[in-house]
Amino acid sequence: MAETHPEPHKPSPNTTRSMDGPTAADVDNDTLSTATRKRSHIIPANGHHREASEPVDATALTQALHGVEGEAQSRERTPVGSPSRKRQRIYGDRFIPNRDGRDLQASFSLIPDRPSPATPSKIKKRTPHGELHFQKVEESNRTYSTVLRQEVFGGTVPQPTPPHLSPDAAFSPNSHSTTINDPSRARTPPSNHTSTSLAPASLTPSTPHKNMFTYMPPQHHRNGSSRLTPHGTPGSRRSQRGPNMDPTSDLYSTSPIHFDSQRLLLSPKKTPRAVNKVPFKVLDAPDLADDFYLNLVDWGSSNNLGVGLGSSVFMWNSGTGKVTKLCDLQDDIVTSVSWIQRGAHISIGTSKGLVQIWDAERCRRLRTMTGHTARVGALAWNDHILSSGSRDRSILHRDVRQPQQWLRKLTGHKQEVCGLRWNTDDGQLASGGNDNQLVVWDKLNANPLFRFTDHTAAVKAIAWSPHQHNLLASGGGTADRHIKFWNTQTGVLANNYDTGSQVCNLAWSKNSNELVSTHGFSQNQIVVWKYPSMTQVASLTGHTYRVLYLAMSPDGQTVVTGAGDETLRFWKCFNKRERNGIGGEGVGSRMEQWNTIR
Repeated sequence: MAETHPEPHKPSPNTTRSMDGPTAADVDNDTLSTATRKRSHIIPANGHHREASEPVDATALTQALHGVEGEAQSRERTPVGSPSRKRQRIYGDRFIPNRDGRDLQASFSLIPDRPSPATPSKIKKRTPHGELHFQKVEESNRTYSTVLRQEVFGGTVPQPTPPHLSPDAAFSPNSHSTTINDPSRARTPPSNHTSTSLAPASLTPSTPHKNMFTYMPPQHHRNGSSRLTPHGTPGSRRSQRGPNMDPTSDLYSTSPIHFDSQRLLLSPKKTPRAVNKVPFKVLDAPDLADDFYLNLVDWGSSNNLGVGLGSSVFMWNSGTGKVTKLCDLQDDIVTSVSWIQRGAHISIGTSKGLVQIWDAERCRRLRTMTGHTARVGALAWNDHILSSGSRDRSILHRDVRQPQQWLRKLTGHKQEVCGLRWNTDDGQLASGGNDNQLVVWDKLNANPLFRFTDHTAAVKAIAWSPHQHNLLASGGGTADRHIKFWNTQTGVLANNYDTGSQVCNLAWSKNSNELVSTHGFSQNQIVVWKYPSMTQVASLTGHTYRVLYLAMSPDGQTVVTGAGDETLRFWKCFNKRERNGIGGEGVGSRMEQWNTIR
């Protein structure tokens, strides 16, 4: 019997497909147009499934796969919101912040003067304070800051004005104290009726809040200089009080800034004084000893400069420029030189402990006094009393009118006495030694009046202020580097300043409330200071060794410095003395020589 094969069943349009196969609605139109189905499930007549294979076009399949990949990449590039990326904040021009609940006064006081160490920043290297242009820039910056605060905040923020910005201390009607207040005061809103007290910025190293510069509604600015009119809102009370007749009111001002700021900008300011940085004369000084404990240069009232060079003493006349050799010691070395206050007598200390008095006009030795067993490194005159300090740790008072070698002996130091200065007005003697002590003696008493031990190095630099009674300045050596100011009436330290280098000499200006100091390592500079602010007026350099010697001219305008580089340099540091607004060439200067009785 022959086997028969049934014909394949052709499905009719009404034939229902198996649930295993996809329907036409489930197939993407783009996919069907580019690819052929690999399998099709056909339902035969007998109800059994049979798979039928169709050929696959490789080219069409590859194009379909590329199309799917491109579609996926385009979906990834679509700018949709990503949960990992932080959405940028958009600010509009209608955003108006407020300052409700902010204590602007407390926040402003927390701003440090210098950048916080927690947030380091690149700061340019500052020019030394002594530079004239730097002082002008600092003055301009302070003025700008003061005006800016006044204009932005008005009277709501305490605004301490430096005294050097304006001679009128009360230039603004909104004055505030600078004392430290209660800590709970920071939670109190600022008041416009009571004065506030805030701590200085240097005492509060806290970082200010970043949102402190927010703004208050306009109704909070009706006080002080920020109001529109002195009577509040325009037209609110004008009918009751009448027209505004105040000429300083902002209503009539043609300036863009307030009246208080105009007063500050128009106030006269003192121009920083210019000091020549180059010495106007340099003299050779061969054999000038490089010894910190000696005092070999002094300028007398007769306008003669005395200098000890080795075993000789030379005099240089400032008026004529003539150099004269005063003496030449035999088998001895000059260790100190000092002129009497008025006259032509000069005292010389030697390495053998001798003290000689010479007549400079006749170049004749008048007297030789003994008493010390070691070199005499310091000499000081008080009229007819000559005091000498030695390496034997003693101080001898000598009356040059009497035949005795010495009148009184003081033993208050434990090491060499290297600094000695008389205060002729108050009758006090200050002595400094290598034992780091500064001792104040009252007249010729053997017991010290005060003993200061705050210095940590030898005290050679000593100077009495000619402008204030009982004010003594002292400077320490390499390990100390400080200039200290003492009140010798109460024994209290008045001021202390770190110079950063060894202090070798100090001298007060006779014409102004300033002083000059000489220094050693590392810059070997001469610095002019303004007292009591201790701001540098000038910093002079030129010596290559420690500036160990310092003297001032009789008119107080010129200082001479000596160093181990064997040179003497003359600097014009101070101006002429002014009397009643007239310069030194006026009547007061011509009568200067008659200002003492004897």
